[in-house]
Amino acid sequence: MLYIRGMNQLLLIGLGGGLGAMARYLMVSGAARLPVADFPYGVLSVNILGSLLMGLLAGATLPALTPEWRAFLGIGVLGGFTTFSAFSLDVVTLMQRGETVAAFIYMVSSVTLSILALAIGLGLMRGTA
Repeated sequence: MLYIRGMNQLLLIGLGGGLGAMARYLMVSGAARLPVADFPYGVLSVNILGSLLMGLLAGATLPALTPEWRAFLGIGVLGGFTTFSAFSLDVVTLMQRGETVAAFIYMVSSVTLSILALAIGLGLMRGTA
């Protein structure tokens, strides 16, 4: 029975992830059509909206919000839409627990090391690293 529940949850996460990724694509490609599209407004909008939605989801205490729904919406839809929402939730959770230094270290290291890792990956593929 646990296996079936886990598989159902996994399928819901996959379905939600696909929907979230499609929504991200539509927002980013729509924003690229703006007259001032030389700035990544689409990604910025996705990150802000995704973080707002994650906050709403994390704050929801409705009994109707089962673990399956939370997985579908939080891990699936919002994870496919933007992982920045999960990052934002982690930072705020650390801060709410009074772990301000850990939140700052997590925030700075996540952004800095992720950008560095991307640059290394690009360099390796282009033969410049």
